[in-house]
Amino acid sequence: MSAQRPEGPPVRPEIPVSGTQFTPCDPCHHLTLAEAEANAEFDWSKATDCRVLLKRHQAAAECSACKPV
Repeated sequence: MSAQRPEGPPVRPEIPVSGTQFTPCDPCHHLTLAEAEANAEFDWSKATDCRVLLKRHQAAAECSACKPV
C-alpha cells in the first residue's frame, strides 16, 4: 500500500509573534552578520566567538537592542 500525499501546498503551523520588537544596534548587527558569514565559511570557531561577543555586548548597559521599540 502506498502513502497518499495531500493536494496543494504544505501547511505550516502558525508561530505566534510577540508585539514587542527590537531594533539591533550597530554592534549587534555587525556581530550577527559576522556570525552568518562565519557559518557560511564553515568557520565554527569564529561563529562561536561572534555569538559569545554578541551575548556579552547585549548583557552590557551600552546595548540598545535590549530595549523595546
